[in-house]
Amino acid sequence: MHPLRKQRLQLVILLVVATSLVVGLVLYMLRENGNFFYTPAEIIGGEAPRDVYLRAGGMVVDGSLQRAEDSLWVQFKVTDGIETLTVEYSGILPDLFAEGEAAIASGIVDDNLVLQASEILAKHDENYTPPEVADAMNEAYKQKQENKEGSL
Repeated sequence: MHPLRKQRLQLVILLVVATSLVVGLVLYMLRENGNFFYTPAEIIGGEAPRDVYLRAGGMVVDGSLQRAEDSLWVQFKVTDGIETLTVEYSGILPDLFAEGEAAIASGIVDDNLVLQASEILAKHDENYTPPEVADAMNEAYKQKQENKEGSL
């Protein structure tokens, strides 16, 4: 083989290996740090993975907020209109967090189907609902309507 062709071939092989390595590392990092959104119905239905960091959201159920008297631990429920998911969190809730309002919790779902949250996000004004929550609520409403029409 001609020395110039051999050098070009080595360069091409090096580029292919380097590119494969970079793509592999990026995919590995995205897999580990992916932040997936699931509705309460998807989590209760078993569609969401266990022991994986994810986000879940919906409307905070009225009367479901429970606070510990001696710590920052809170428990509340979120619903998408189909199912209700229990969320436990230890920390300071956002100022705009309230029952009957939209919220997103980030954390890990345990074996009891309770989301052990490490972060809580709340809406930032009276006209805003996070897009993921709005889409989930609209989908739940459509499914409810289809179920009603199917049972008639």
